[in-house]
Amino acid sequence: MMAAHPLPGPLVGDSVWYGPELANNPQTWCFTLNDADLAELQRAAERFLDTGADISEIRADRFPLPRLSERLAGWHEQLVRGTGVALLRGLPVDDWPRAVSAAAFFGVGAYLGLARPQNAQGHMLGHVIDMGLDARDPRVRIYQTHARQTFHTDSCDIVGLLCLRKSRRGGESALVSSNTIYNEMRRREPVLAAALFDPLATDRRGEVPPGGQPFFSIPVFNWYQGLMSTIYHRQYIDSAQRFAEAFRLTALHVEALDFFDSLAESPALHFMMDFEPGDMQFVHNHTMLHDRMAFEDWPEPDRRRHLLRLWLSSPSARPLPPVYAERYGSVTPGERGGVMMPAVRWHAPLEP
Repeated sequence: MMAAHPLPGPLVGDSVWYGPELANNPQTWCFTLNDADLAELQRAAERFLDTGADISEIRADRFPLPRLSERLAGWHEQLVRGTGVALLRGLPVDDWPRAVSAAAFFGVGAYLGLARPQNAQGHMLGHVIDMGLDARDPRVRIYQTHARQTFHTDSCDIVGLLCLRKSRRGGESALVSSNTIYNEMRRREPVLAAALFDPLATDRRGEVPPGGQPFFSIPVFNWYQGLMSTIYHRQYIDSAQRFAEAFRLTALHVEALDFFDSLAESPALHFMMDFEPGDMQFVHNHTMLHDRMAFEDWPEPDRRRHLLRLWLSSPSARPLPPVYAERYGSVTPGERGGVMMPAVRWHAPLEP
């Protein structure tokens, strides 16, 4: 049974934007690291690695960036209270050893939040690479394939990606404001917007915490303490219907999800970017969705598309409604998000 949900808004602020306008102003979200920045990052990474500690143990106080830290604080504010995206270019991943690049990436992330585990193996440093798996398999997470991911959010405050190698063709990144999607739904189809305040089930894809269900139930749109937070993954919402206990999607819900997708797909709302090796993209999950286009990879294993990923929990992030604890384990800023399997050791592998 669906409840009637009053619609807040329309939403205002820097997190409400249209893709073409943002794409035409890259100076507001795209920044190039200079030689002094890179020297500072390399020095901090090498000194940390010399301690013999696992990269997952990097924290801001163990990774001094006296020059870069002030700009990182500004980029953090842009992520959690502004447009929600920052692209940092120029990390010399082809010249640095993998461990140094990974430590530098992790160190940058440490100034934006605390890393969270990304899978049931406790990986704090994820590897986005085609593992030859079938995206149609409900036990497979789609980032492990070459298929398009479609617009979605991840289970953290901020997601970061570092491009190590590009694909032969495709694999572009797309970004869209979920707050803009909400505003458009509210204006054009308010009944459909209201339907996405129901607690829809999302498939955990086999990564079930102790005592948990194989899916979590959180509305797509969540209005809490004057802020709209969106959580979304259409394929996983659809595949959760295989569980008899899951909230049943009605024809109205399907129509609402289809309309949500059509707005995200609209070139009037989203914009695209192509990663180059050394690019670090950071995205705020609660006000944005991201997508990865399907790609064709190189036949040589050492040339295959490969990105490193971070899931970050910011200690100064926005409040989230209590229902998010079903997915995030906690709603406490700095301690929430990730795939929580308590018995697993958290670590940062350098290879997939």
